[in-house]
Amino acid sequence: MDWLKPLLRRWFDPEDGARNSIVARWIFLRALAGIYFSAFYSLLFQIKGLIGPHGILPAGLRLTAVAHYYGATRFWHLPTLFWMSSGTQMLMAVTWAGVVASLLALCNVWPRISFFICFICFLSFVSAAGDFSNYQSDGMLLEAGFIALLFAPGGIWPGWAADHPPSRVSLFLLQWEWFRIYFESGLVKLLSGDVQWRNFTAMDEYYQNSPLPTWIGWYVEHLPHWFHAGSVAVTLVMELAIVWMLFFPRRVRLICFCIVTPWEIGVILTGNYAFLNYIVLAMGFLLLDDVYLRRWLPKAVEGKLHSEPTNESPAEPALRRSLHVAGVSVVAMILIWIGYVTIAELTPMVLPGVRLPSEPAVALEPFRIANQYGLFAVMTRGRYEIEFQGSNDGQNWQPYIFSHKPQLLNERPGIYAPYQPRFDWNLWFASLGDWQQNDMVPLAEEHLLLNDTDVLALFRANPFGASPPHYVRAMLWQYWFTSMDEKRSTGNWWRRSLLGQYAPTLVRSSDGKFEIAHPADDLPPHD
Repeated sequence: MDWLKPLLRRWFDPEDGARNSIVARWIFLRALAGIYFSAFYSLLFQIKGLIGPHGILPAGLRLTAVAHYYGATRFWHLPTLFWMSSGTQMLMAVTWAGVVASLLALCNVWPRISFFICFICFLSFVSAAGDFSNYQSDGMLLEAGFIALLFAPGGIWPGWAADHPPSRVSLFLLQWEWFRIYFESGLVKLLSGDVQWRNFTAMDEYYQNSPLPTWIGWYVEHLPHWFHAGSVAVTLVMELAIVWMLFFPRRVRLICFCIVTPWEIGVILTGNYAFLNYIVLAMGFLLLDDVYLRRWLPKAVEGKLHSEPTNESPAEPALRRSLHVAGVSVVAMILIWIGYVTIAELTPMVLPGVRLPSEPAVALEPFRIANQYGLFAVMTRGRYEIEFQGSNDGQNWQPYIFSHKPQLLNERPGIYAPYQPRFDWNLWFASLGDWQQNDMVPLAEEHLLLNDTDVLALFRANPFGASPPHYVRAMLWQYWFTSMDEKRSTGNWWRRSLLGQYAPTLVRSSDGKFEIAHPADDLPPHD
């Protein structure tokens, strides 16, 4: 086993780590902390209405069902702190712990501990939230966040930690995640068979039909077809070819960075995809060598980045050295496990006839730290919006106004990512199906009939004040961007057409039960 020690030291031991990635590590970790902060900050205003005891999908109900199904193994299959309690105080305590830990990590205070708290708190929410956390961006953050625990320097005030560089494998796995997000997204576009990618029309209405558009996207949507067709070509070339530059020498990686970074900034400006693109943008800095990044630093700071490798001292206590080797060995097993799972998930996409053993992937799946990605495999062909309405007489209806998703025709689409309004996001997906597949819609109606304050906090305002309406329904509209002429003449950013009633009209009877006052309509195709 003498051959194993130098191998472990070379690839897994920070003492022989990537000394040319100190600045890139510092930038990435600060960005990751900011992304964690955005995730927890948005939950402060939503978590009670989403999964609280009086929320749309209470975490307690999900935990009870999982405990009944898995029994003693429920803690592995659903790793969350909310097993201790899923009450409001616990939900808020975990969220606030994440906020504080992310700010400490942003200030580079005890980064390993701070990022560990962030990871545990966010994993707790993702595991317990069910339908409200089935996003690829959540998996991206958990995967990057877990690897960051083994990538970040130790100590309370590590500074640049130039004498404790990141291990080479932890750096590579973060770069590998960046690569897979792009490459697997390119593959699914081809494998899905969506004709819009094949005939170069996928981007023609992309900016209008994305989950939460921006006002910049409104203007880009009105560019000529040749621009959108060119965007399709560039997207496919970048995702399937350019990202392979990661595996070339540093000058080629610099060129790759200069191509993909402006592209990511463009995506951020034209669509609100929560913190998804911010994660990819941050990981892109790990392509850069400190040779380039140090040029942008003040000379006083740059001087702190010079360090010499630390060699093992013969006088070093044998026990301490043995514990260090044991720790490196454990880290090596964890990182190899993650690396294997990501390769096992990618292999069938490239080689359909090849299947690697899936047991390691199944065991790791509950933690969402080794994921398969694939963005925009199939482009939606229309923009549909669900609108909740209340009435006291069944004739005159008042809409519940959202804060973020398109609704008011004259309201300019905003730019608010990385903030993520999860209920708004879920309604975009629900609008592409029917209410039987999305029970959160009638459940939300029930909460509106109760004037539930936690659920009402997911909306901009309550049009009925202290007294709840007698009836609540959900309507489905199709939305389009207005034309340039329409915008100039009316001031509206949107136009819309009513497709029908999406979910049944609910009423609360005298005994407190919810009843259907009017069934949902048979709606035309909307996908």
